[in-house]
Amino acid sequence: MNNLKELKIWSKAIDLTVDVYKATSSFPSDERFGLISQSRRSAVSIPSNIAEGAGRNSKKEFANFLGIANGSSYELQTQLVISNRLNLLGDEVLNDLLGQIDELQKMNYAFQQTLNK
Repeated sequence: MNNLKELKIWSKAIDLTVDVYKATSSFPSDERFGLISQSRRSAVSIPSNIAEGAGRNSKKEFANFLGIANGSSYELQTQLVISNRLNLLGDEVLNDLLGQIDELQKMNYAFQQTLNK
């Protein structure tokens, strides 16, 4: 088991999730069950899977949950690009969020490599 509060990747994933909630709060209400819900679910899935993996008993299990978190990050990336193309999300906000996602994906990959050694 890992001390979750000491995991930088988990903390950054929480920050991303908060930023996604803020960014989607201005979406039209007809997207409540569409892009708002999907984007928020994907965002929440990232730190949640990191946390679940951290609580597992082996490095292999942890790496598996990091893989799931990584998949959610790609899902979120896609939803944000779609939101931008529909003019629901401005370029500046999109680029900031994509930058955070890119950083998390790199951290995730490196962490998985470390766990798999």
